[in-house]
Amino acid sequence: MPATPALLRAAVLTAAALLTTAATATASAVPVSPAASPRSVSAPEPDTAPEPDTAPGTAPDAAPGAAYKAAHDTLGPQRLTPAQREQAAAKQVKAEASYAKALGLRTAGLLAGYRLSGGIQQPQQTSYWCGPAMLVAAQSAHDEVGGRSQQDAATLLKTNTSGTAWYGIDINVPSPTGYPVADALNSRLPGAGYVPNALPYTPTAADKTAFKQHITHDTDNDYAIAGNAWEVPGGPHLAGHPNIEIFHWVAVDGYNTDTAAAEVDYLDPVGGVSTSVISWAGSVPKSAHISSDTLTTIMGGRGYVW
Repeated sequence: MPATPALLRAAVLTAAALLTTAATATASAVPVSPAASPRSVSAPEPDTAPEPDTAPGTAPDAAPGAAYKAAHDTLGPQRLTPAQREQAAAKQVKAEASYAKALGLRTAGLLAGYRLSGGIQQPQQTSYWCGPAMLVAAQSAHDEVGGRSQQDAATLLKTNTSGTAWYGIDINVPSPTGYPVADALNSRLPGAGYVPNALPYTPTAADKTAFKQHITHDTDNDYAIAGNAWEVPGGPHLAGHPNIEIFHWVAVDGYNTDTAAAEVDYLDPVGGVSTSVISWAGSVPKSAHISSDTLTTIMGGRGYVW
């Protein structure tokens, strides 16, 4: 976004078919960012890692695609460090205040359309560099510097042909946490205080509200959210993406003030990529609007860094 056992299998696609196991993979790679198996850590207790939903067919309120994710996930428990838990709690208080302000502005009719942090999209340079392309876009949302090297970002993230891990990889920064994107953003943007937020296969109403709070807070403070999408057959997809399994990183860089973040804006690294690199890239926009609830569902089973 040399293979290692820590990364989840590569999702390998052609325009016509998805082969879901590495043993049968024969097609060229696509912009996948598989999550890694959890490393051995000495954190106290597992945090809010995705938990399997009720068995297929027994949960009428399960999100589309949730049963597929529950059946195919190999990530295992995730853990936040004590510092991450403390940071997340402190940010949550501020995020709730930001969202309350957004709701107040909407009620008062003081609206301004989309509010953006101003990330600069880069088309990913390989089929598996969605993570590095997202990293440079998310970083640019705050410091407004475009054109950074995706190769440097890929090296920092330890991206390989299987993509950029959601969890389970320690990168070369002081005190790595196993969440490479969060660690990379905090290394490149000192003081940003990025923290991971894991989501269950079927995000709850509280999860969806929290995402609205988080994108409002981050945008208002000139930051973008790093979203780890897990698109599966039969589930919702990002604009222009085919109905197949795709692990993918996007930068969420704004929200609709008219609806108090019920819709958000995201930058898609596939936008602008040659169809010789990704066969279905031609229909993918560089940026798009999407329901925040839908995006939260798409990220179910992985999550986002805010």
